[in-house]
Amino acid sequence: MRVHTNAGDEEPRVSYAIGRHVGGAVVRNRVRRRLRAAVQAHAAVLQPGASYLFGAGREALTMPLEALERCVGELLVGAVR
Repeated sequence: MRVHTNAGDEEPRVSYAIGRHVGGAVVRNRVRRRLRAAVQAHAAVLQPGASYLFGAGREALTMPLEALERCVGELLVGAVR
């Protein structure tokens, strides 16, 4: 995950980079939706004016959503430091 902060009160921007090595378009979109749900669970942590880029491998498709949310939360906590 990469974070770029920008001074301001703009809404945080979140992008997802899922490469073709993960699978076809259907699989990549499924991973993107799962990531989006995991990030939404931590929406309160997202900083105003910041841009976030999340990437994931094929394991994000099969891991339980709770585990994915926990991983995203750990990444966000690390990014705030």
